Amino acid sequence: MRTSPPVEIARQLSSACEVIERNLAGTLQAIHLFGSAVDGGLKLYSDIDLLVTINGPLAESVQRSLMMDLLSVSAWPGTSEAYRALEVTVIVREEVVPWRYPPMREFQFGEWLREQLGTGIIQSAIPDHDLAILLTTVRQRSVCLVGTPASELFDPVPKESFVKALSDTTAQWNEESDWQGDERNVVLALARIWFSISTGEIAPKDVAASWVLERLPHEYRAVLMVAQAAYLGTVRDDLAGRTKQVASFVCYAKAMIERICASY
Repeated sequence: MRTSPPVEIARQLSSACEVIERNLAGTLQAIHLFGSAVDGGLKLYSDIDLLVTINGPLAESVQRSLMMDLLSVSAWPGTSEAYRALEVTVIVREEVVPWRYPPMREFQFGEWLREQLGTGIIQSAIPDHDLAILLTTVRQRSVCLVGTPASELFDPVPKESFVKALSDTTAQWNEESDWQGDERNVVLALARIWFSISTGEIAPKDVAASWVLERLPHEYRAVLMVAQAAYLGTVRDDLAGRTKQVASFVCYAKAMIERICASY
């Protein structure tokens, strides 16, 4: 695990932190870098993942200003030499300390929201079970860019909440329309969930995929191998044309995850 940000994203991180600190002056408690930039190394199309913690809910005008300013220091994966895609999750600390499930997410910024933001649509605060996984990740592996280290700022997420979050995430993928156009990410997400529910740890996507491949029946291996290699940038992602194979993998991986969840 890295203890400092990668040099290649230092300028973008500095710009992003400046935007966040300017918009959230007086309420900002911490900014933590996590994900590929810290654990396993940035891949070709990796996002820069930031968790921003504040001390109270934000006015819509502040949210809007922050989101629009973040657009200027982020870019869709592979479209800019200067910027990677930012994924910024904002939480109010009192919504997660003391812990409760599901926790509330104040709002989130990501390149997939660029079109919505352009039309003035701002997402409101919502319960987000994924925060149980995110906070576990941040406590295990993150770099504190501003404020207090995550291990001091947040309580550990209880195991039962972590397991439930993995189960709830798995439950959202039920039919082809749920992963169509996002096959690689869903296949790799299921591999990570299978790894995490089995080991209690969180690993980079390619590492989790290797672990699952060692345990995967032969008929399901091709889909995960393509997803892993495409993530690493060594093959073209053709999973959109493997409709039946992807569906079979999703069905099998879900069944394995649900079986393990039932044992807790």
